[in-house]
Amino acid sequence: MEPHRRITIDEALPGGQGFTGSAARNVNPLNGHKTVPLEAPAFRAASERILSAINTVIDGKAEAAKLALTVLLAQGHLLLEDVPGVGKTLLAKTLARTIDCSVSRIQFTPDLLPSDVTGVSIYNQSSRQFEFRPGAVFANIVIGDEINRASAKTQSALLECMEEHQVTVDGHSYKLGEPFMVVATQNPIEMEGTYPLPEAQRDRFMARISMGYPDKDSEIEMLETHQATSPLARIKAVVTAADVAAMIATVQQVFVSEAVKEYTVAVGRATRDSAMLRLGASPRSLLQLLRAAKATAALDGRDFVLPDDVVAVAEAVLAHRIILDRKAASTGETPQGVIRSVLARIPVSQEMTDTANAGRTSPELRHTH
Repeated sequence: MEPHRRITIDEALPGGQGFTGSAARNVNPLNGHKTVPLEAPAFRAASERILSAINTVIDGKAEAAKLALTVLLAQGHLLLEDVPGVGKTLLAKTLARTIDCSVSRIQFTPDLLPSDVTGVSIYNQSSRQFEFRPGAVFANIVIGDEINRASAKTQSALLECMEEHQVTVDGHSYKLGEPFMVVATQNPIEMEGTYPLPEAQRDRFMARISMGYPDKDSEIEMLETHQATSPLARIKAVVTAADVAAMIATVQQVFVSEAVKEYTVAVGRATRDSAMLRLGASPRSLLQLLRAAKATAALDGRDFVLPDDVVAVAEAVLAHRIILDRKAASTGETPQGVIRSVLARIPVSQEMTDTANAGRTSPELRHTH
């Protein structure tokens, strides 16, 4: 079976290599070695290299670039939603290019099959055994372009992969590599030929970013610099997959105080009590919110989470998970607006901030050996 023509796989993942049993292509750069967290200067330098590389390609979208890196370091998946032509796929490709790891891209279409994504077992007449041909999901970073143009059945093929980091085909489970991240793009549901993502699928994405149009100066700069060659041609890997794994391990060590946990829960419960919503934030979404807040704190040079870190990522993490009731939707209310109003009703006190910082002697990440 040849790879699907709408799926491209990085050279590190040559198509057509079948295998039997539970053996999978090695997309884990760590090869069983223990990941050691980075020291503060190394973490800062690596994150700055990644963000600087992205910002040379994506003009005027530094906030979106930082949030994309935040999701990667928090071991989440990212959904980029906006109208065509504003740089969704470019951001996804640029993030992937900055890391020396395996990358695959799936162009979702209505006729794309689940097996194109996850893989399929093929009978080998020579060996008289079934061989598993891995799908495009067997990569460290999977770019799913226009995910809401595929059928619900194909969309659901990503569910197990995103949550469990494994694929099950014909009763056999195949582990995916680490790190593993899905970066999916989609057009607004009002666009022709789109299939809305179901709630369960949206909940698998840690954050959703709406790119928006660039400002005037950024758009002029884009016209001046991106005409001759593709901006991606200038991008080279600035970190390895092992570096990213070490950065993730560093984020996992970030301290979260009881006060910040209580604040996070208060935000989630407030969405469930809101009269404007028929579906509030789930417990899983609060776990994702706290993980994103830890990555935000680390990128800001701290080894502890402030309530402000939760606020900074709350809209991106929660807005795509909540559902407005009909009355609120008819008045023009938006999920983003509801999250902002919830945050405004739960003030961050100085005492809460001081408690989050209790016992910390340095504003920088602790040096970990």
